Amino acid sequence: MRLLQSLQPYAVRVGYHVRHPTRRGVLIAIAALPCLLVGYTLILIPFTPGIRDIRRAKVDRPAQVLSVDGKPIAEFRPSNREWVSLKDVSPNVVKALISTEDHRFYEHHGIDLKRTAGAALHTFSGDRQGGSTITQQLARNLYPDDIGRAPTLTRKLKEAITALKIEALYTKPEILETYLNTVPFLYNAFGIEMAARTYFDKSADQLDVVEAATLVGMLKGNSYYNPVINPERALQRRNTVLAQMVKFGDLDASKLAALQKRPLRIDFERQTEAPGPAPHFAQQLRKWLIGWADRNDYNIYSDGLVVHTTIDSRLQTMATQALTRQANQLQGIADANWSARGGWRDNTVLVQAFVRESAEYRNAVAGGEAPEAAMKRLFADKPFMQNLRETKTRLQAGFLAIDPRTGEIRAWVGSRDFTTDPFDHVQQARRQPGSTFKPFVYGAAFVKGRKPDDTIVDQPVEIPLAGGEIWRPSDDTAPTNKPMKLSDALAQSRNTVTAQLMQDVGPSRVVGLARAMGVRESRLDAVPSLALGTSPVSLKEMVAAYGTIADGGEYREPTMVTEITNGDGEVLATFSPARPERALSEADDYTLLDTMRGVVNRGTGNAIRTRFGIRADVAGKTGTTQNNTDGWFILMQSQLVAGAWVGFNDSRITLRSDYWGQGAHSALPIVGDVFSRALRARVIDGNAKFEAPDNHHWYSDLWTRASDWVTGLFAKKPEPRQKAQVKRQASAPAPANETGAQKAANPANASAPTPDTASGPLPVPIASAVLAQPDDASPASTPAPHGTTIPGVPGEWNGPGGVPPGTSMPSAPTGGVILSPPVPSQNPPQNPQVSPAPAPAQ
Repeated sequence: MRLLQSLQPYAVRVGYHVRHPTRRGVLIAIAALPCLLVGYTLILIPFTPGIRDIRRAKVDRPAQVLSVDGKPIAEFRPSNREWVSLKDVSPNVVKALISTEDHRFYEHHGIDLKRTAGAALHTFSGDRQGGSTITQQLARNLYPDDIGRAPTLTRKLKEAITALKIEALYTKPEILETYLNTVPFLYNAFGIEMAARTYFDKSADQLDVVEAATLVGMLKGNSYYNPVINPERALQRRNTVLAQMVKFGDLDASKLAALQKRPLRIDFERQTEAPGPAPHFAQQLRKWLIGWADRNDYNIYSDGLVVHTTIDSRLQTMATQALTRQANQLQGIADANWSARGGWRDNTVLVQAFVRESAEYRNAVAGGEAPEAAMKRLFADKPFMQNLRETKTRLQAGFLAIDPRTGEIRAWVGSRDFTTDPFDHVQQARRQPGSTFKPFVYGAAFVKGRKPDDTIVDQPVEIPLAGGEIWRPSDDTAPTNKPMKLSDALAQSRNTVTAQLMQDVGPSRVVGLARAMGVRESRLDAVPSLALGTSPVSLKEMVAAYGTIADGGEYREPTMVTEITNGDGEVLATFSPARPERALSEADDYTLLDTMRGVVNRGTGNAIRTRFGIRADVAGKTGTTQNNTDGWFILMQSQLVAGAWVGFNDSRITLRSDYWGQGAHSALPIVGDVFSRALRARVIDGNAKFEAPDNHHWYSDLWTRASDWVTGLFAKKPEPRQKAQVKRQASAPAPANETGAQKAANPANASAPTPDTASGPLPVPIASAVLAQPDDASPASTPAPHGTTIPGVPGEWNGPGGVPPGTSMPSAPTGGVILSPPVPSQNPPQNPQVSPAPAPAQ
């Protein structure tokens, strides 16, 4: 309060002088304005780009991305630009630019005070004009975030300061070269070289004076003077540029009239960057690398970084080719099933929904057209309907392979064609995994103490849900009403047995195990139907989780980069494999792994053996969701885990085939193709085996010896002949016809389980297996190893299930496990892409 009272006299005096200015006061005020402006300018200097940043911006050294075997994968450029030197640019371009944008370019030092003052006078008089020099425009183009584009005094001062710095660092030719290589020209074309290719299909050094004037004319307003969309405006602007060239002596006046009569002659072709061998992987890597570079003060576009990734170029090529081959084959089936006279015509209600969801329909209704009229018009538009059908029924697929020992990603194919289908079906897409989720249920059961030889009665199951619903999971064959081993239930992918096992284990335990093993980003609903994979997940999560199984129960986060160096080979950063996290004990994990071998050896995934002739120690699981919407297959080997998903972007579209829609026939061939080629090329070792956990401890030997010594004190010594008999029995070999599964069950072999792949069928010739073998081999028609009789294995699809809300529950089923009380949950809706459906999924 005292401070305000003391300042009051000064405020009164200032107010008096403002109301009654003197000549001296006016002169002081006028002199103070420049001082204030200079002071404010000095304050802004630290907030403008530094000298180091300007030097870096001129040098175009994009980050190079290499595979683990040294092959180039991608190059990270800030835009679709190709830097060319000034001598490789037509002189017509330079003359047109200087005459139009900055005719005193060679006379000033970044700021043209005369032009700035003239522009200010015109602006005050109502005719707004720009006074920026080429150097100021370059500063604005290079540093839009630091300088901005708002029409304020602060922005103009920052622009002027940066222009002065640029002029102090670079020569005039260097400034022109940098400007011409950084200026935008629409359609993702940056720089004069890409502009020349985009609009005239030629290089920058071949541009004539008319073409040069057209491109320079666009700089005043790219969209407004776009020669493709607004040719009349572009023509007028081009003629203005030609007149400016005559005005400042860069063009003969006698040629002006003839040149202004010439048409634009645009030869437009949008320029696209080559996607590279692993475009979806590179897209994810770019996001990660930008964050790393920002934290460590690097620029991925200009610092010449060399990123060494985990991708194996050989596996990447194999995966891309395998996915393309299988997708093309399945596309032919989809086209036949969804032809204009087939499934497309038979699903009128669905097609109407597609039309209503289209941009054309929404724009028509928003524009005032009646919905019925818009629908009728679009249905009559044959090109529109054909494009809609081809877009909706375009089959998609994704593939991912990792090294389970390190978590390093070896191959990543996000779609059939990155240019046409940029959406990534490995990390971005969330789809129901079907039966590929079942290993989490069986793994949780093994953790709880269950054994593969434990049995559950294969019988009809009814599980009450919240809201009065009853879930009735089913299989494509009738229940046998007989006890079935857990190992057989997983191999044959029995839904009824898995649902009962889920009730015994509890959904919460299954969710917890799935999280620990690698499904960490997607939402998992702890409901009974989760046992059949009703919660959408990503392919990356599932492959990572299977990598946990293949690596002895330890989860490793998937990684993309091993090290980053500069252009001189100096190491800037190294990245070790992710720290392992224990999700399953070694014993429980090996039990699960050994059980999943049965899927490949005698179950739904046996085409790996019969069709592709793979004899390596492998395990895996197929998956097919309701109505054959999604097909999955994931295969594990000690050095490689690979998975594939096949489906459509819109889950309402399916292959409409109970055979081809199954994961064993849609996704498995992609994985099988990659594995068979990788084994032949020795990218992975075909002799590598999963190692059983070593449960042998030093104290067990001590205890055994002590027990034998105590027993020997009181035991009656046997006759010598009996000794020999006992010795011969202990060394007796296993029966010649004993299968791998029997060996594992034999107590004599319990200390060293033998992979049951060792007794698998002999490999078929690769050429005939891949090219001639029909994709109709079913487990029921395939003989088991060494003539063992195996009951027929049904296909995976199970048909619809579930009943409307309010249906009463019959008496509880008898036999099998005792069902635990139902887990309260909301009634899952029918849309499989939103939340788990009550219907069974396989």
